[in-house]
Amino acid sequence: MSEVVNERQPTLLQSLTPLVLLMGLLALSVYLFADNSSYGPNQIVLLLCACVAGVIALRNGLKWKDIEQAIVHGISISTNALLILLAVGSLIGTWILCGTVPTMIDLGLKLMNPTWFYPAAALVCAIVGLTIGSSWTVAGTLGVALMGVAQGLGLSPAITAGAVISGAYFGDKMSPLSDTTNLAPAAAGSELFHHVRHMAWTTGPSIVLALIIFSVIGVSSSPAESAGGADLDALPKAMAQQFNLGLHLLLPLVVVFALAIMRVPAFPTILIGAMLGAVFAVLFQPDVTVARAGNEALSRGQALLAGAWLALSDGYSSQTGNEAVDKLLSRGGMSSMLNTVWLIICAMAFGAVMDRSGMLERLVRGVLAAAKSTGSLIAATLATAFGCNVVASDQYMAIVLTGRVYRPEYERRGLHPVNLSRALEDAGTLTSPLVPWNTCGAYMAATLGIATLEYAPYALFNLLNPLVAAVMAYVGFKILRLEPKGVLVKQPEPAR
Repeated sequence: MSEVVNERQPTLLQSLTPLVLLMGLLALSVYLFADNSSYGPNQIVLLLCACVAGVIALRNGLKWKDIEQAIVHGISISTNALLILLAVGSLIGTWILCGTVPTMIDLGLKLMNPTWFYPAAALVCAIVGLTIGSSWTVAGTLGVALMGVAQGLGLSPAITAGAVISGAYFGDKMSPLSDTTNLAPAAAGSELFHHVRHMAWTTGPSIVLALIIFSVIGVSSSPAESAGGADLDALPKAMAQQFNLGLHLLLPLVVVFALAIMRVPAFPTILIGAMLGAVFAVLFQPDVTVARAGNEALSRGQALLAGAWLALSDGYSSQTGNEAVDKLLSRGGMSSMLNTVWLIICAMAFGAVMDRSGMLERLVRGVLAAAKSTGSLIAATLATAFGCNVVASDQYMAIVLTGRVYRPEYERRGLHPVNLSRALEDAGTLTSPLVPWNTCGAYMAATLGIATLEYAPYALFNLLNPLVAAVMAYVGFKILRLEPKGVLVKQPEPAR
């Protein structure tokens, strides 16, 4: 551990300075660059604010070596997420090339009713997410296809993305297979299945409310109102002309879900799915794969290899002449994720400096001091977890940092640790995709092709769950307490 000489704790004003500057500059970035703000300007903002935080840390006696090590460590935490992101880019590219995504879109257009599409999309993603325990895998597979179905039906991409994320995160949160569902009780000191059962009291009403609202949106709006009345026959016809469609092309999807259920780590699971897509492209879409190579000097065998290779690295480029179809199917490849990787690295650098300098913990202590009642303590936990998602830019850091700071206070007040672990998930897990520069927000935007701030108002489950949790905390519903020896009290006292 690095030795620090005369290191002083940051003041509240010092701790607020980088955060306020971050909010102000990000707002200016969105104002000046609109949808293009995530393609460079936001990255510059995050690095500038990291520099400001670094200057404050140096002034307080921290050595540059310590700051540099913290940045390297912070970025290293996100390495797994970055690798998954790159693998998903390859998977999207090869699954379009081999016809898996077009087949899923074609089936969705035949089976899905536009009126009930939004709640159905959320429900399907919730069921699959509960089964495999990964919101990222659900979004990168089913989510991509559902976005295409929505376009074919003339429905809103932003609402569809919100429905996909709502369902995916419900499944992720409630699945014992999920990493965050295991991390939260570990950080809080609770037991996994007790934690899952306790979450049902806030999660259940939230997903029901979200599904009701999605149903109302679907019933009250027509495809023409949602997206300009797209030609519902154009997409299937264009895909049928371009690809050989068939149910056998869904095998890569089945393999990915099977590996996820068997608890194979996400990165090799997604990468295997991407490589299987490349093999399927060569076997079942040879003409499309040769055309993707774009080099007539190559032999057919070489062109097949080159086409699959390009889909892995640079995605698929559709040239049907139908603007809507070409926009939908011209996606994927590792290269498509590089801007998101850039954003995550800059965000993690900022969060690492804020954490190592003590400024993040100083902000949290200020919030904790104001939480006098049980209801306000849980509300403060929710707010802190969300704040950590904003500042630290990663849901794992939000869960661990918030759990580390609040766990002693929950114990001191005789609150059962499942209250803390539930709050960590209610806000730490669920608000992560609502922050554009968070690893989850950046991933969802890149994977679904919709800017975070566009889909965020429609990620209804993610928005409602923290609110439901706060209301239940203030009314004292299902707040479990401990006796001095750690025995659970059957009749909890209401929060005041």
